[in-house]
Amino acid sequence: MTDSSNLDDEARSELLCYLVVGQLVARARTGAWLRSDHVVELLTIWQNGNGAQVDWLDRLYLRVRSEKMALAFAELPRFADSSWLAQLFTDGWRMDYRSPIVRTIYTACDGELKAS
Repeated sequence: MTDSSNLDDEARSELLCYLVVGQLVARARTGAWLRSDHVVELLTIWQNGNGAQVDWLDRLYLRVRSEKMALAFAELPRFADSSWLAQLFTDGWRMDYRSPIVRTIYTACDGELKAS
């Protein structure tokens, strides 16, 4: 069995956005970034919901990037409010891409990945 990703650039940006919001929710609730087991849980939820495969190198890279990107948003007003952040998700913990905030985070994530 091989451990390979089937992510295109858009999917990679979507996953990073998902992890960034997850990081922000964790920090708002606990004051700390996601623990490794919670990152794995979010990755599994996202993969299962999107029919994706993410290899270990992508997982590690996106985890590190998600903390960096979340740090850029964490000091903005409302990003410390876990109830407000929860509104960025729809049923089944999918991101609500109709939300201007989600689109802003996605655009920032997409730009970050293209710049690296």
